[in-house]
Amino acid sequence: MKRSRIAVIGAGSWGTCLARLLAERDHAVSLWCFEPELVEEMARAGENRLYLPGIPLPRALKITSSLQEACVEADLLLLAVPTQFMRGVLGRMRSCIERPVPIVSACKGIEQRTLTLPSQIILEAFPDLKRTRVAVLSGPSFAKEVALSHPTAVSLACEDYRLAVKIQRLFTASFFRLFLTTDLVGVQIGGALKNVIALAAGGSDGLGFGFNAKAALITRGLTEIMRLGLAMGAEPETFFGLSGVGDLVLTCTGQLSRNWQVGYQIGLGRTLPEVLKGMKMVAEGVETARSARALSQKHGVEMPIVRQVYSVLFEEMPAREAVLRLLEDARGDEVPEEIHRYFGGAKRH
Repeated sequence: MKRSRIAVIGAGSWGTCLARLLAERDHAVSLWCFEPELVEEMARAGENRLYLPGIPLPRALKITSSLQEACVEADLLLLAVPTQFMRGVLGRMRSCIERPVPIVSACKGIEQRTLTLPSQIILEAFPDLKRTRVAVLSGPSFAKEVALSHPTAVSLACEDYRLAVKIQRLFTASFFRLFLTTDLVGVQIGGALKNVIALAAGGSDGLGFGFNAKAALITRGLTEIMRLGLAMGAEPETFFGLSGVGDLVLTCTGQLSRNWQVGYQIGLGRTLPEVLKGMKMVAEGVETARSARALSQKHGVEMPIVRQVYSVLFEEMPAREAVLRLLEDARGDEVPEEIHRYFGGAKRH
C-alpha cells in the first residue's frame, strides 16, 4: 500500500488515538495540538498523559502546534476537534493548504450557533472543495479501547465510493474495521444525538432507576434520533447500523463515555457547572442538547427526551422531575407515522 501523508487535527483522546493508529499503519502522520506545552509534554513523555494516558506514541508520529507544519504536504486531513471549535480551526487551516485534499471528519456534534453538521462546516470553510471529497468517520469507539487494540467497527460515510475505499484501506487494521455508507447526514445525526441520550441514560443511572429505565431511554432515544434524521434527509437504515444504534448503545452503557458520566453526576445531585469544572475533556452532548432542541423546533419534530435533557441542563429542572415528566408524556404509537412511511407501511389500527 502506498504510504500516505496524513494530518490529524486535534490531539484529544480520539485524535491522538487515530493518529497513533495511522502511524502504526506506516503512514506519515502529523498530529496538530492546540497547546504548545502539551506538544512538549508528549514529545518528552512519549504519550499523551492529559487525554490518553498510559498509551505509548509511535516515534514516527510527528507532533506539532503549527497548523502550517501539519497540513502543508498532507494528502488527507482528519479533523478530531470539538464541533463548536471546528469553524475557527478550519479558518486558520485555509492558508496552510496549497491544494484541495479530501477531509475526513471524526467530530460528533452540531454547531450550536448555526445548527450545521461538521461536513457542512467543512464545505462552508472550503468553498472549492467538492462535497464528494468530504467523509465522516463515526461509530461505537472509545478511544482507549481502540488504543488497546480491542476489536472495533465503525461507519465511514462518503458519497464517492472510490475515495471511501481508499480511506477504508488507510485505517483498516486487524482489530479496526470500517463499513461504508453514502449517508453523511444520518451518520452525523446518529453520532451527535446519541450523546444527548447518553446524558439521560447517565442521569437515570445516577438516580438509581436500573436497567428497565435505561432500556426504555435507549429505545425511545433511537426513535427520536430517527425522527430528526429523517426530517433532515437521512436514510432510515443508517440508524440501525454502527453509527446509529451501535454508537447509542455504547455511549449509554459504557462508563468510559464522558456524556454518560456527566449525566450520572447530575443524577447524583451535582450541578452542570460543578461537573464540567472537573472535566479535562469535552462532553459534546451538552452543547448538542441545545442544537438538538433547536433543530426539533425548526423541523417540527417531537423529541421529549431531548426536551427534558435540555430542561435539566439549562433550566434547572431536577433530574427526577424530568423523568416523571417523561413518563407523564409517554403515550401514542410505538413507531411514529413518519418512520412507518419510510419503510413502506401504513399504520393499521
